[in-house]
Amino acid sequence: MNSNAADPLDTLDDAVAAAAFRRLVRHLRHRSDAQNIDLMGLSGFCRNCLADWIRDAGFDGDKAAARQVIHGMPMAEWKERHQQPATPEQLARMEASVAKNA
Repeated sequence: MNSNAADPLDTLDDAVAAAAFRRLVRHLRHRSDAQNIDLMGLSGFCRNCLADWIRDAGFDGDKAAARQVIHGMPMAEWKERHQQPATPEQLARMEASVAKNA
């Protein structure tokens, strides 16, 4: 992309962006088999990052409330229902991926 050109993302209507965000969150709620550790290992972000990002964007709630918005339930309940123990390989992929975020 030309560095002098406006990023089309910045011109995206807020309602359209909000609808796409809600669809992403609902998709991640449906795909509880997609573990956060795997999302982190592939993309460097996960559901918890989305919760942090909504707080950064002005969400009034605390970290627990933001995570509940994204997970659709309290974090402890989500972990009990869906989270599997991370393997050493998953942790290594996550660390390498997160390092690319810097």
